[in-house]
Amino acid sequence: MKIARFVSEDGDIVYGLVYLGNPDVATIIEEPFFKRISITGKRTRIERMLSPVTPVNIFCLGLNYGAHASETGAVRPEHPVFFIKSTNSVTGHGSPILLPLAGPGEVDFEAELAVVIGSECKNVSVHEANDYIFGYTCANDVSARDWQIFKQMKQWARGKSFDTFCPLGPYLVTKDEIRDPRNLRIRAVLNGRVMQDSNTSQMIFDVYSIISELSASTTLLPGTVILTGTPEGVGFTRQPPVYLREGDIITVSIEGVGELTTPVQKET
Repeated sequence: MKIARFVSEDGDIVYGLVYLGNPDVATIIEEPFFKRISITGKRTRIERMLSPVTPVNIFCLGLNYGAHASETGAVRPEHPVFFIKSTNSVTGHGSPILLPLAGPGEVDFEAELAVVIGSECKNVSVHEANDYIFGYTCANDVSARDWQIFKQMKQWARGKSFDTFCPLGPYLVTKDEIRDPRNLRIRAVLNGRVMQDSNTSQMIFDVYSIISELSASTTLLPGTVILTGTPEGVGFTRQPPVYLREGDIITVSIEGVGELTTPVQKET
């Protein structure tokens, strides 16, 4: 199933099932839906897409593709490197990424597979991890490199958490539609130019290992979103660097999950 969260033709914010034959119309489902999807039978036009999930937490994995670690000059990690992104950074398909007035302006893109937890879990094994997954969505871990790693600031949380810095979407795809999350093509396309083109098989730590590690002595609640890392090809490692600029269009596409497209604007 493909679940969208959107503004309906009546102006309401609702969840609905989307069918590929008519992606502009959805059948409304009741909340909450993690344990059981209740279909109302009411159909409505999608006026504006929103993030398909409102996360209770956003956990992210750094340096989880070997080639990306190499391009940044980092050592391949022996254990998962986690950080947290603020929930205020979430936005949806079609909504703009805002270049922050806080500047200076070295804003980068990172295509990522996002995992959405469907039931509470803690201290789960690798073999149990799939039982707690509800589904997947596309993510762009937008990063202000000048805040995160350059200049004198070194503000990881700040540089990852400006408003609109976590586009998610377009849909939340239930796990039964994804045969193997460890073998999905993942790409980032900027203004028609392919910047990242890899496969989740290149992850150092796969989806199930990530959940097992993250749940160690840590409760993962339904609605937790986990960004699983980005492959090589990000903007700041290029010569010359490629940063997002006003008027850009960036698309994250993941095989079987969808295409998440966001324009880029300046914050006003």
